[in-house]
Amino acid sequence: MKKAYEPSPIDVSRIELPEELAPLTEALARNVHEVWAATRLAQGWKYGPERNDARKEHPCLIPYDQLSEEERTYDRNTALETLKLIQHLGFEIRKRH
Repeated sequence: MKKAYEPSPIDVSRIELPEELAPLTEALARNVHEVWAATRLAQGWKYGPERNDARKEHPCLIPYDQLSEEERTYDRNTALETLKLIQHLGFEIRKRH
C-alpha cells in the first residue's frame, strides 16, 4: 500500500523580512497570479462566476487588482514564504542602484 503524501515545508516562521521588501513581495504576488492565470488560459480555462472544472471556468481569471483581498492575500503569502525561504537558505536579496 502506498504511503499517504505528507508535505514537509521548510519552517521559515522565524524569518523576518525587512520592510523594504514589501514592494518586491507585492510584485511577486502579482506575478504569481499572472503566471497562474496564463497557464489556466493556455489550458483552455475561462472566467466564470463560480469554479466549474467540467466547463473549465474559474472566478479568479481576472486581473490581480480585481481579486478579492482574500485571493490577493493567498498570493502574497506564497510570495512571502518564497522570500523567507530564499533568506533561510542563505541568499541575500538587495536592490541594485
